[in-house]
Amino acid sequence: MAEEEKQEQEETAAAEEAPVEEPTAAEETIEEEAPAEEAPAEGEAAGASGEAAVQASEPAATPEPEPAGNAAEGEASGGDVSEDVGGEVLSPKQLRKRERSRASGPPHPARSPQERAAERADRRHAAAERRRRYRATSRRKRGEPASGTPPAPREPGPRKVRQGTVVSTGGDKTITVEIDVVRRHPTYEKVVRRTSKLRAHDEANDARQGDVVRVVESRPLSRTKRWRLLDVLERAPR
Repeated sequence: MAEEEKQEQEETAAAEEAPVEEPTAAEETIEEEAPAEEAPAEGEAAGASGEAAVQASEPAATPEPEPAGNAAEGEASGGDVSEDVGGEVLSPKQLRKRERSRASGPPHPARSPQERAAERADRRHAAAERRRRYRATSRRKRGEPASGTPPAPREPGPRKVRQGTVVSTGGDKTITVEIDVVRRHPTYEKVVRRTSKLRAHDEANDARQGDVVRVVESRPLSRTKRWRLLDVLERAPR
């Protein structure tokens, strides 16, 4: 370690004792001109570093991807922008018109308005005929008899018969019969009296006011008549 320190001291002393060479006039002129030329480069470097810092601080703008459908449609149409770009909704008529404009092949022969109307009438007639056949087939399928037990024959039940007193004979062939119902209430065990009126048909105008008669239900004979006079049980005193 001591030998290494001695060698270092000797080297430093030799470097201090070495004569300093003075620069010549030519070297002085070159050294004076060099800083003037290098100054703009340092300024440019500083400007470049500032721009780089600004670009690094700002977020990079990402390009917006184009929709694949619009790009493919534009390529198919030769670069033209379609009508539904931007979310525009086209009606079925506009879509059919655009499809016809893009259709390839020989055009149809020119037709007059009368010929077009006749073609429309033929198409409608054919569609109506198809609907008629379909409905007839459906009706036949529904009308086929079932394979199960046949329905039981309908038998009319007994007709209702009521007894009451005639209170009015004002209408022609019509009497008003008042029926008194007296029964005991099933819950409160109280005798309840109820009166109801009905219109009955008297074909011969036989019943008079105050008679006790029997009426039987029948088909609707008018707006209010659903009963018919069966017989007179008791005549009212004259």
